[in-house]
Amino acid sequence: MKILLSDPFSTVRHYWNWFDAALLIPYFIVMIVLAIYGVHRYTLCYLYFKYRKNYNPNPPKHFEELPRVTIQLPIFNEQFVIDRLVEAICALDYPQDKLEIQVLDDSTDETTEVAAGIVARYAALGHPIVYIHRTNRHGYKAGALDAGLKVASGEFIAIFDADFVPPPDWLMKVIQHFAEPDVGMVQTRWTHLNRDYSLLTRIEAILLDGHFILEHGARVRTGDFFNFNGTAGMWRREAISDGGGWQHDTLTEDTDLSYRSQMAGWRFKYLPHVECPSELPIEMTAFKTQQARWAKGLIQTSIKMLPRIFKSDLPRRIKIESVYHLTANLSYPLMIIMTALLIPAMIVRFYQGWFQMLLIDFPLFTASSASIAVFYLASQREIYPKTWKRTFLYLPFLMALGIGLTVTNSKAVMEALLGIKSAFVRTPKYRVAQKGEKSQAAKYRKRLILAPWIELFIGCYFLLAIIYTFTNHNYFTAPFLILFVIGYWYTGLMSLLQGRFERWRGGSTADTDESSPKPFPVGV
Repeated sequence: MKILLSDPFSTVRHYWNWFDAALLIPYFIVMIVLAIYGVHRYTLCYLYFKYRKNYNPNPPKHFEELPRVTIQLPIFNEQFVIDRLVEAICALDYPQDKLEIQVLDDSTDETTEVAAGIVARYAALGHPIVYIHRTNRHGYKAGALDAGLKVASGEFIAIFDADFVPPPDWLMKVIQHFAEPDVGMVQTRWTHLNRDYSLLTRIEAILLDGHFILEHGARVRTGDFFNFNGTAGMWRREAISDGGGWQHDTLTEDTDLSYRSQMAGWRFKYLPHVECPSELPIEMTAFKTQQARWAKGLIQTSIKMLPRIFKSDLPRRIKIESVYHLTANLSYPLMIIMTALLIPAMIVRFYQGWFQMLLIDFPLFTASSASIAVFYLASQREIYPKTWKRTFLYLPFLMALGIGLTVTNSKAVMEALLGIKSAFVRTPKYRVAQKGEKSQAAKYRKRLILAPWIELFIGCYFLLAIIYTFTNHNYFTAPFLILFVIGYWYTGLMSLLQGRFERWRGGSTADTDESSPKPFPVGV
């Protein structure tokens, strides 16, 4: 059966058949779903600015006497940054008799000797620091935090990953917010030591700024649930236990516990004015590993937590926002489907006439893709009101990088949906902050074998699509397709080439021992 489609603005008539429908129906379903997530980005921007007055940086109460605090430092094979971390922690302004520092080391390489020596040196200087080494990685980071919690003496637990360098006044700025007895967790904002190191680190910083400014800001100001980010935050010990403690059945143990704790009635606070500098991954494979772990972990958490959330008596608004928050990474496999269907769908729809394509595609593009630009521009304008317009220069690369992550993140998401378990892979720490600095941590560099070649192949696929659009004078879609080519080629080539120059100059190559396991168990 054939359906006649006519457009009063065009003399072109095209007859759909079953083949056209088989292509276009799933194509538009995917586009509509992506547009829904895009509209949600607009919604977060709107809520952030609408409720911006619902934020008070000053704690409404203060402790009459400062409580005891335990600082946990979970590390794994991070010998090049542990000294910087311990030095920053021991420099925190807090009464020493009220403080306990735990270095929770699961390392399997020289980090154990390095960390133990550093801890012994600072302990001899009078700092309340202890070294706890596990001979197995049971539960990975969640297991290490839980093991440390069992012997911790603090009423409040601050957590810092190895690549963070909190300023001396961090503890004093955070602890007073717990004087309110219903506050279970306080998260602070990440900033970046090596933001200007490269194009990649600049884009990474913009991506994280969007999360920490607009996502966290909108959710906390409207009373929705938001998550502890795994580091640069502090917990009330009771909130951890009421939430069921640290569990390691997902790769995002921080988000998992956050939802369980908030469902138990604890209130979370976010302090964007309190900054904690950190180190961004400087190599594409390290960045992909991090993003794949987060993508897989959030989908695992959605499978675990959304049924409980739906059955609870939480407000409908919180339930809806939880779905958006925890399932956003489903957009990656949807992008794979759209990638496969894009060129065939474009060929079929070309014969409908350009106006029909523009009439349908433009609203969907505005909802899904343009929302990304609006979202990150708004976040940069909040942080850098004088220089935020420079972000326009990075937007094409930011959108292209998001597209380029599709292959590895889609694999991670599908593993989560299929229940495939994998190890918790820590992001390599290189201790590089300035341009031109050479990393000491080449032994932690990991290689990808298949994924970069798939990305390069998909980039070529979209290059053919661009050639097709030009031969048919369909110039409207060409800029959109160029982003796909840049994204896939950029991530693919950077994954293959980063670190090669050191080897060609006679430097070290990627290690393949236990400290640098192959293949990647998470998403790549």
